[in-house]
Amino acid sequence: MKRRSFLKNGALASLSLPFVQNGFSMQAIAKQLFEVPKSAEDKVLILIRMNGGNDGLNMVFPRDQYAELVVQRANILVPENQILPLTTEVGLHPKMTGMQTLFNEGKLSVIQNVGYPEPNRSHFRSMDIWTTGALDINQTSGWLGRYFDSAYPNFPDAYPNVDYTDPFAISMGSEVSTTCQGLMGNFSHAVSDPFNSSNLLLTSVTNDGTYYGGQIEYISTLINQTNEYGQQISSAASAGNSLSGMYDPLNPLAVQLKYIAQMISGGLKTKVYILNVNGFDTHDAQVDQNDMQEGVHANLLKRISDAVRAFQHDLQLLGLEQRVAGLTFSEFGRQIASNGSMGTDHGDAAPILLFGACVSNGILGANPQISNQVNNQAGLTMQIDFRDIYASLLKDWFEVDAQVIQGLFEQNITYYDLLQGCTNSISEKPIIAQQKPLVFPNPSLGQHQLKFVSGQEYLEIFLIDQNGKVLQKTFEGQLNNGQQILSFELNMLNAGSYYYLLKSGSRQELVSFQKL
Repeated sequence: MKRRSFLKNGALASLSLPFVQNGFSMQAIAKQLFEVPKSAEDKVLILIRMNGGNDGLNMVFPRDQYAELVVQRANILVPENQILPLTTEVGLHPKMTGMQTLFNEGKLSVIQNVGYPEPNRSHFRSMDIWTTGALDINQTSGWLGRYFDSAYPNFPDAYPNVDYTDPFAISMGSEVSTTCQGLMGNFSHAVSDPFNSSNLLLTSVTNDGTYYGGQIEYISTLINQTNEYGQQISSAASAGNSLSGMYDPLNPLAVQLKYIAQMISGGLKTKVYILNVNGFDTHDAQVDQNDMQEGVHANLLKRISDAVRAFQHDLQLLGLEQRVAGLTFSEFGRQIASNGSMGTDHGDAAPILLFGACVSNGILGANPQISNQVNNQAGLTMQIDFRDIYASLLKDWFEVDAQVIQGLFEQNITYYDLLQGCTNSISEKPIIAQQKPLVFPNPSLGQHQLKFVSGQEYLEIFLIDQNGKVLQKTFEGQLNNGQQILSFELNMLNAGSYYYLLKSGSRQELVSFQKL
């Protein structure tokens, strides 16, 4: 299947430089940046999406501010003596006994006040932001899709193959996840039941050179890829096992996590699994008016807590605990004050939960500060940017190079210590805020931006291939002080790894990117 059409580089300059950065050849740099480390190949990440906007203040309670919560949400507040203690200042909803057990076992972290700047309270827009990992409304690729693009640039043309027989990601259900949307295709494969991965009609189509012929060839290839992945998934699930008796067969999330345990134990090399739990848009009847610890939201929290507890128990029995980490998230939290319908309205930041035997157990971030004066429509203020959590997971779990990670996100990354004990974390290359050049998006398709800070200097910028050959001088001129943003078209480049070299006096900086 040929979906890409790349132009030759005949018009580019042929000047070559024997360029060496810190004693390494360009080939060595490229291999270091873009090759997936062997120690990270068997790591698995579970993402549980709480659709609708989770009321974080009814999940993770700031126990030291209970009196203020009484003022803000007396008609929905769980009695203080029913809250499950994690620390003297933090507690969980009483239905989350499974998560409390994991916390006490050192397998759960609570990350407080997670969100993004200038929050949007639209379900669709905010979830777009969380799945793309970008505030740019024009960004269409998912944050994991961009990571996969950087590591596997020939997708989907060259996959599956003898080295990568399994899907890179699986979306449990009938739809693929936009989190895994790459520039040329979606890296996730939809699975409802791994034991019943039915084959689609096998096809063999020759492209007759017309537009329709190309489209039919593309669809034919997707069908054949789906069949190949389906066979791998079914074989792994059949070969796998589940040893825990804690799964509730009436809990849909528990059933899906049991499937995942079977697929992992059966040898499937899929790196990411995405699951969805709907129902968190609790504008009314969030709690039972006769018992505040019961109700719609309580049932949802119990569903997640019990399912994750059973899954973690299964991984322990299967000897797989050190390979799997998981994260819960929602598009936004709810407002601090409850409404008159015994519910809560769209808010801003909220806590998220990180689970697994390898997490840095504890509470990350301070308790939110709750006022004793009701401020209608106020939400929790963001303390931790969710994109920094994503980046930290990529660095410590999948061992992605910090330079590659920075190219996946539009803001300067702050890393957090989220995982310990089970990871061979790479040493972090220093990234100086507002100074290190950044290519975004990276990987890139047709165009991208080079962002950097100049100091009123005469600057030259060269485009260099991975062999150290200068292809083009892309910029030359005098710049003012401050941040600079230059846009470049990439249609003339073949797929591969490239670099921009910024030269000015004694300044010599190299920033890498991939062209798809």
